[in-house]
Amino acid sequence: MARHFASVLLSTTLLATPLLAQVNTDAGTIMPEKIERFFNQPGYSPYAGRTFPTLPLWGEIHLHTSWSPDAIAGGTRVGPEEALQYAKGGEITSSTGQKVRLSRPYDFMMVADHSDSMGVMNGVLEGDPKLLADPTLKKWSDGMSAGGEAATAVVMEMITMQGLGTLPEAVTDREVMYAMWHKMTDIVERANDPGNFTALIGYEWTSNFGGGNNLHRNVVYRDGKAKADMMAPMTTYDSDIPNKLWDWMEAYEEKTGGKVLAVPHNGNLSNGLMFATETPDGNPIDQGWVETRAKWEPLFEVTQSKGTSEQHPSLAPSDEFANFEIWDKGNLNVVPKEPGMLQYEYAREALKRGLKLEDEFGTNPFKFGLVGSTDDHTGISSNEENNFFGKFPSSEPGPERSTGNAFDFEGRTVKDWQLGASGLMAVWAHENTRESIWDAMERKEVYGTTGPRIAVRFFGGWDFVEADALGRTPATIGYAKGVPMGGDLLPAPEGAAAPNFLVGALKDAFSGNLDRIQIIKGWIDADGEMQEKVYDVAWSGDREPGEDGKLPPVGDTVDVATASFTNTIGAPELITVWTDPDFDPALDAFYYARVIEIPTPRWTAYDAAYFEESAFPEDAVMEVTERAYSSPIWYSHGE
Repeated sequence: MARHFASVLLSTTLLATPLLAQVNTDAGTIMPEKIERFFNQPGYSPYAGRTFPTLPLWGEIHLHTSWSPDAIAGGTRVGPEEALQYAKGGEITSSTGQKVRLSRPYDFMMVADHSDSMGVMNGVLEGDPKLLADPTLKKWSDGMSAGGEAATAVVMEMITMQGLGTLPEAVTDREVMYAMWHKMTDIVERANDPGNFTALIGYEWTSNFGGGNNLHRNVVYRDGKAKADMMAPMTTYDSDIPNKLWDWMEAYEEKTGGKVLAVPHNGNLSNGLMFATETPDGNPIDQGWVETRAKWEPLFEVTQSKGTSEQHPSLAPSDEFANFEIWDKGNLNVVPKEPGMLQYEYAREALKRGLKLEDEFGTNPFKFGLVGSTDDHTGISSNEENNFFGKFPSSEPGPERSTGNAFDFEGRTVKDWQLGASGLMAVWAHENTRESIWDAMERKEVYGTTGPRIAVRFFGGWDFVEADALGRTPATIGYAKGVPMGGDLLPAPEGAAAPNFLVGALKDAFSGNLDRIQIIKGWIDADGEMQEKVYDVAWSGDREPGEDGKLPPVGDTVDVATASFTNTIGAPELITVWTDPDFDPALDAFYYARVIEIPTPRWTAYDAAYFEESAFPEDAVMEVTERAYSSPIWYSHGE
């Protein structure tokens, strides 16, 4: 039965309460030690002796600064120092001279500048004679200095040449890039403040295989500068095949004793390559490929400014919430898609295909958790609708972005207004340190949102009961009787008919109320076909599903003209216990939670209300239903 509560608790108490079970960090899992411990407390305090993650920490791992070549070419002048200052809550000046600040500081952040030519293009802009001896770099220097369309043209040409492997040799010097990496780790190390703010070390490996086919990965270090400096980051000048990145990761850990993981993003721009069942160079995947990808890529960035890659509406026509911030015109160079590509680009399809591949190889290569980050190239992590500073400086606030192009390849364009103010990442961690945050990422006890700080807890087990959703400390029960997001369901106890799930969400105090919680299930049926279903499990108000099983819309209080809304609909919190009504113990499956807010104004509406000169076209989207995506929980029949 769906449950909601009319009261609101504007803290993390509801969902952050832990937990008295054994944490097995070596295995990357959380398992109950003794269930009876949770019901026989040694003392009065329910918080004493807790050993589970209690902190929902907020941040992102995908921000570019002026040290990324395409960012500085596009006009970005905000460097990593300023970007980290901003993440800590400081006020900085944007590349277009505007003051900007977050509504609330982040708990952590990773500057993820491209490893390709990291920091090198600064010399091109500054007119280094050795670099400008190359005619292409001289042209780029002039374009960067001119700004506007000339600078945009430099960015587009740079992306194309990088994807084709034809960049000038002067900007691909490995010794220069390695020296810049040492300077980057210096900056990040100074910003790191364990217990208060975590500055993660990392970079983006930016494969645009074949010219704009997005196979990008962010590499995240658990380590500090001492280990991170022992090897130069992998670049696409070394290879643009993901397998080779995994080889680099293996070599790094063997040499340093450190730890790294990789997070792919923008499957929607890969033109069918991100989750394909063959390698980009056309070789069929094999046992080694499956096991290696599963080892190094525990997460996927499901939402960011260049589109949300959860599911495409054409692949899930019955899912009324699938058509959300979809950017599907083509790849990164806006090369149009061909039939059959979409099914290999979206997270839900990959999660289903992973189950199928596990039947074949014994390992699931797409067993990933879900996170969000921005991929902004302004040095400003920007995911608040009323505080959106765009993808590039040309997309920073101003009336001209109502008609401007974010990407323009030979007339194939993506408009600025099609960019989304997304996303954000939450981790359930023991403390605000590199080690604790990285460990949460490895075990997939993380989730992504499109910007709001919606608190989400999601547990799977076999003996949750309705009363488990009534208390104010549901996480205590969740860890005691089940596994959290990112985990595997324990074997079913004797007599268990179907798995059940304890799921709760608490609204962001700065954002809209909650419309509903959904649980999305994917499985492989008895005929070997991939299946999925979306279940509404908790919702606000007294709505009832119709004859078609669909829940009526929550309503809409948005006034586009004033970019305002009221929280007179929806609920501040939702929580329930849900049992799978269609469970077949012989069929492997996964489950993840999707939390939907009521409609609120999109950044385009805020722009239109603020800038009288804005001229958004009629088809520009002015409202948004923000959301959160939990990492999945997997069921295996065990044979």
